[in-house]
Amino acid sequence: MYLGAKTVRCALGRGGICVATVKREGDGKTPAGVWPLRRLLWRADRVILPKTALPCQPIHISDGWCDAPLDPLYNQPVEIPYGGSAESLWREDNVYDLVVVVGYNDDPVVPGAGSAIFLHLAQPDYIATKGCVALAYEHMITFLGLAKPGDLLGIMAA
Repeated sequence: MYLGAKTVRCALGRGGICVATVKREGDGKTPAGVWPLRRLLWRADRVILPKTALPCQPIHISDGWCDAPLDPLYNQPVEIPYGGSAESLWREDNVYDLVVVVGYNDDPVVPGAGSAIFLHLAQPDYIATKGCVALAYEHMITFLGLAKPGDLLGIMAA
């Protein structure tokens, strides 16, 4: 990933990068394209809010993200427990301690085209994600310091 003039390591989806028009829920692929940065979510019980110009919102224990393609709230935040399928944003590991919501499949939402595409923290060994982009903590802090409303995240195959 390019971070200003610097290249940094990142983790991508276990299925690689795909053209966004062929992305499907659960395929483990990171969608190629240029996507807006929506906001930063953070675990206030674990990390101090980093300096950023992005809108910020703390994650609460009841926060989730709907990943059920036929649900009317697909690819949107929901409250856990939720009647349909939803991923919890309050995780035991640290990967969601800092999460940038990426504007993929949200304007408009297309059922089944993929949900919960985030820029989040990487596992120490950069294990592949389920389709997100993941950075080391220090690189995420640098990224957040540079990011501002209206900025875009470009994802492309090499």
